[in-house]
Amino acid sequence: MTDFANANILITGAASGIGAATASLLAKRGAKKLILADLDEDKLADFAFSLPSERALLIGDIADEALWAEADLTGLTHAVINAGIGSGSPIDEMSFADWRRVLSVNLDGTFLTLQAAMRAMKGAGGREGGSIVLTASVAGIKAEPNIAAYGASKAGVIQLARIAAKEGASSNIRVNSIAPGGVETPIWRDIPFFVDMVRETGSEEAAFKAMGSIATPLGRFAKPEEIAGQIAFLLSDEAAFVTGSCFVSDGGYSL
Repeated sequence: MTDFANANILITGAASGIGAATASLLAKRGAKKLILADLDEDKLADFAFSLPSERALLIGDIADEALWAEADLTGLTHAVINAGIGSGSPIDEMSFADWRRVLSVNLDGTFLTLQAAMRAMKGAGGREGGSIVLTASVAGIKAEPNIAAYGASKAGVIQLARIAAKEGASSNIRVNSIAPGGVETPIWRDIPFFVDMVRETGSEEAAFKAMGSIATPLGRFAKPEEIAGQIAFLLSDEAAFVTGSCFVSDGGYSL
C-alpha cells in the first residue's frame, strides 16, 4: 500500500462523491496535508473535520481565475482535479447558457486548476515533480444522446491531460485521467432521466441498481471508494512510469 506521508494534495469537488472518497482514502494513507476545494462551504467543512490529515479549505468556483490567483499551493506534490457538474438535454433543445455552464466548470475549471497545480509543482521549493489525476468520464469516449455538453467537456478533459503529460514530463510531472462509467454519486441528481427513474423505482439506490443492470456488463455501478482507489494508484509511485494515460473504469460499459 502506497504511503502518502510527505504528500501535499489538492482535491477539487472534495465535499462529496469521488472527491470525498479520495480525500478519505489519502488521509488514511498518511497524507501530510489535504487542500480541499468545493463550492459548498458547510458541507466541505463538516466533512474535512473528520479527516486525520492537516487540512486547508478552498471555497469557491474552480472556473474563477481569482480563486487560483489567491490559493496557497506551496509545496504541492499531488492533485486530483475532480470537480464537475452534469447535464442532460438534446442538442436541439439545449440552451447556450446551459452549454456554457457545463463547459465552464468541467473544462474551464479543470484547465485553471491544472494550470495552478503545474505551476505550484514546478516551483515547490526547488523540488520539481508531482502527480496529477483529472476526473474525466466514459461519456468523453462513448457517444450517447442527450449529454452533448457533458460528453464534450469530458472528451476535452482527456485530451487536456494528455497534452499536460507531454508538457509536464520534463519537470517530472505526471498527468493522467480516469474515465469512470456509472458511479453512485450526487452528480446524477442533475440528470432529468435519473430523477425520473428515482421517482419510478422509489429510491436512488433502486435507480442505481436498475441502471447498472441495464447498461453495464458487470451489472452494477461503481462505488466512489472504488474509483478513489484507482486514483490513488495513478497518483502513487507504483504508477511512476504511467503518464498521459486514460484509465477507463466502467464495468465494461464502453465495450
